[in-house]
Amino acid sequence: QVHLVQPGGGLVQPGGSLRLSCVASGGFVNIYAVNWFRQSSEGLRLLVASVTSAGTTKYTDFVKGRFTISRDNAKNTVYLQMNSLKPEDTAVYYCNAEEILGPVGGYWGQGTQVTVSS
Repeated sequence: QVHLVQPGGGLVQPGGSLRLSCVASGGFVNIYAVNWFRQSSEGLRLLVASVTSAGTTKYTDFVKGRFTISRDNAKNTVYLQMNSLKPEDTAVYYCNAEEILGPVGGYWGQGTQVTVSS
């Protein structure tokens, strides 16, 4: 069982930066991928970025060059560094961890609101 906690989030002006954290109780021992999703007011939950246990990263087109996903295994934490934020980045951001032989869909954090507005 993995429990994900997401501190952080908040209000930031357009062009600003914010870093989200996803802390896993018990660590990422059997986790093969950690993903960040976001859900806007329209209701669609979209994949933003992912990082595998081997350190391979992937980004969706609308955040490439602006967002960076990273993991610190010593701190059991995955980060999403968000730069050059735009109003359309406003959403609730969720982290998701996929475990080997774990539940379908993996584990989810509680979500954190990011609002980009002047």
